[in-house]
Amino acid sequence: MAIPRLKEIYLNKVVPGLMEKFQYKSIMQVPKITKISINKGIGAAVADKKLVDVGVEELGLITGQKAVATKSKNAISNFKLRENMPIGARVTLRGDRMYEFLDRLTAVALPRVRDFKGVNEKGFDGRGNYTLGVKEQIIFPEISIEKISKITGMDITFVTTAKTDEESYELMKLLGMPFANINK
Repeated sequence: MAIPRLKEIYLNKVVPGLMEKFQYKSIMQVPKITKISINKGIGAAVADKKLVDVGVEELGLITGQKAVATKSKNAISNFKLRENMPIGARVTLRGDRMYEFLDRLTAVALPRVRDFKGVNEKGFDGRGNYTLGVKEQIIFPEISIEKISKITGMDITFVTTAKTDEESYELMKLLGMPFANINK
């Protein structure tokens, strides 16, 4: 099987670049992405159970990996929500699928966002992880616009081994993440 394009870029360009910038003594210190978690909350699923199945199917199409339904932990009477009710979908990508998804996200999906000026660089959590919110699932070419009944968004979290936000920012930038203010 062929090595994903972004994995090759990581090994050949990103690792040497980060080693030079942060003065790492070993290649093992260089931060890397360990997993990408995609989470889709479907609040309207309280009234219509089929929306969760549609959300699971859409995430499966986008990622190429089977998604699972997430269930509520608590009952909230104001929202007509009971415990263990399906209210969302999630999928976790690792390895080659993770690199291929990141490649498609940065090269194909994000440029399709209307009035796209770059992704927000305030999505770092202080521990080197980055979360990005997508408002519409139709930016992915795998989703057919004719077949969707409701436009929903999703959160995409990139979990890295970086110790600081600065290291994580540099890693994501070198992997092609189009940040809005790239001249940092």
